[in-house]
Amino acid sequence: MAICMDVECKPKQREKLGGVRATLFAYVLAALESTAFVSNAVSLVTYFYGYMNFSLTKSATTLTNFMGTAFLLSLFGGFICDTYLSRFKTSILFGCIEAVGLALLTVQAHFPQLRPFPCKEAATLNANQCEAASSGQVAFLFAALYLFALGNSGVKAALPSLGADQFDERDPRESPKLASFFNWLLFSITIGAMFGVTFFVWISANLGWDWSFGICTVAVTMGLLFLAMGRSMYRNNVPKGSPFVRIAQVFVAAIRNRNLPMPEQADQLHEIRDREVGEGRSEIEILEKTDQFKFLDRAAIVRSSEDAATSIAAGPWRICTVTQVEETKILIRMLPIILSTIFMNTCLAQLQTFSIQQGTTMNRSIRGFEVPASSIPFIPLFFMFILIPVYERIFIPIARKFTGIPTGIRQLQRVGVGLVLSAISMAVAGVIETRRKSVAVKHNMVDSLAPVPMSVFWLGIQYAIFGLADMFTVVGLLDFFYAESSSGMKSLSTAISWCSLAFGYYTSSVVVDVVNKVSGGWLVSNNLNRDHLNYFYWLLAGLSVINFGVYLMCASWYTYKRVEMKQVDDDSKVDPEEKA
Repeated sequence: MAICMDVECKPKQREKLGGVRATLFAYVLAALESTAFVSNAVSLVTYFYGYMNFSLTKSATTLTNFMGTAFLLSLFGGFICDTYLSRFKTSILFGCIEAVGLALLTVQAHFPQLRPFPCKEAATLNANQCEAASSGQVAFLFAALYLFALGNSGVKAALPSLGADQFDERDPRESPKLASFFNWLLFSITIGAMFGVTFFVWISANLGWDWSFGICTVAVTMGLLFLAMGRSMYRNNVPKGSPFVRIAQVFVAAIRNRNLPMPEQADQLHEIRDREVGEGRSEIEILEKTDQFKFLDRAAIVRSSEDAATSIAAGPWRICTVTQVEETKILIRMLPIILSTIFMNTCLAQLQTFSIQQGTTMNRSIRGFEVPASSIPFIPLFFMFILIPVYERIFIPIARKFTGIPTGIRQLQRVGVGLVLSAISMAVAGVIETRRKSVAVKHNMVDSLAPVPMSVFWLGIQYAIFGLADMFTVVGLLDFFYAESSSGMKSLSTAISWCSLAFGYYTSSVVVDVVNKVSGGWLVSNNLNRDHLNYFYWLLAGLSVINFGVYLMCASWYTYKRVEMKQVDDDSKVDPEEKA
C-alpha cells in the first residue's frame, strides 16, 4: 500500500483504508478479550470465597461491583477516545492496562503469601476458624481487579467504534456492511465467551487459578498484538475535544442568550456555511435543526450585525453552531432510551445468578460427565452462536426486501423486540421453576440439598429466549448509539450503551432486597425448594411488560438526526497518523 507523504493525497489514501479486512483484527481482539472477561465474570465468586476467604455475601457483592464498574467506566474510556486519543490508541492503551490487572491477579493466585491460608475442610470447619485476608492482601486484590475493570472498560468503548469507523455510514454501498459489523462483533464476543465459560473455567477448577489468570493475560496480550498488526489498514478518527465541554457550552450560551429574540428562519442561526470544495479539504458533519428542546436553539442566535463578528470571535461560550446544539440534543434524546433498557439488564443479572443456583439443584450429568455450575451460561451463548448467523444471513435480507432498511428493521425496533423477548423469557423461567419445585415435592426433597431428578437443560429454554433477546438488544443499542451520535461523540455514545448493563448489575441486588421486604421473604431461606423464585420471575416478567410500555413512549418520542456534509479547508482536521 502506498504511503501518503502530504495532506493533498489524503482523500485518495483514505479510500484504500478500512473495509471488512480491517475489521477482522477488531473481531480477534473482541473474541480473546471476551474470553478473559466472561470466564472471570462467571467464576470469580469461587476465587473470592474459596481462596480469599470472603463470605458468600461479600463474594457476590464484590463480583457485582466489579461487573458494574467494568461497564460504567466505559464512559471514561469513551471520553478519552473522543477527546485525546484515536480509537486505535485507546484500545491499545486500555488493553495493556487490562493485561496488567490480569497479570497481578496471576501473581496473587500463584504466591501463597499474597493470599490468606485456605479454610479447612467444610465438614470440620467453624466459620470463625477461617483466616480473613489481611488489608494488604485485599488491597492487592482490588488494585488488580479494578485495573482489569478499567482496561476492559476502555476496550469496550473504543473497539466497537474503531471497527465501525472502517465503513462509511454515508455510502449506500457500505451502509449494509456497517449494519453487519455489529452482528459479527457480537458473534466474535460470543465465541470468546463460549471458550471462557468452558475451557477457562475448567482450567481454574482443575489446574489452578494462577493458570487461569495467566492464560487470560496471554489471551488479551495476543489480541492486542493482533490489533496492532492491522494499524496501517485502519481509518482513524480525529479527536475533536471534550464532548462534555461542548455540551456545557451549549447550555451556557443558551442561558446567556435567553433574552434575545429567536429568528424566524432556521438558516439565520449560526452555522458553518459552504466553503470552497476541492482537493485536500476535509469533510465535517452538519446536523440539521430539529424542533425539540427549542430553548437550546438560543445558543446559536447570531446577535445584531454590528456585534455579530464580536460575539462569534468571543468563542463558543457565547455562541454555538446549530450542529453543536443538535449534538447536545441528540445526547438528551438518547438518555430515555438507555434508561428504559436498564431493567432488562437487571433481569439478565438475576437470570445469571439464580439460574446457576437452579443448576446446582438439578441433574447436571451428561453420560457420566458432571457439568460445572459455572458453565451453565454456555447454554445461552450456544444459542446466540447459532442464531446470530441465521439473523444476519436469513432474517435481514428478507426483512430488507420489505422495509428497504439496510439493517432489516430500525435499531429502535430491534431493541423493542429484545425487550419483548426478555419479558417472555422471565415468564418461561417462572414456569420452569414451578416444574422444578413440583419435582422436588413429588420426590420429598423440599428440605434436601441434593439435586432433583430433572435435567439442567430445562434451563436452556429460558436461556435460549433471553439469548435471543440479548442479541436483538445489545446489537441494536450499539448500532443505534453509533449511528445516531455526532462524529465527535461516537465512542462516548457507544459507551453509554454499556452503561445499561452497569446499572442493571448495580440494581440487581436492590431489586432482591426490595422484593424480599415487600413479599415477606420470597428469597430468604437459601433453599430454592422452599423459596418462591417462580413468583419472583413472574414479577420480573410483569415489570418487564410495563418497562416495554415505557420504552415504546421513549422510542416514539425520539427524533432521528438529519445530516448534511460540508467541505472545509482545514488541514488541522487531518489525523496525524494518516499523514505518515
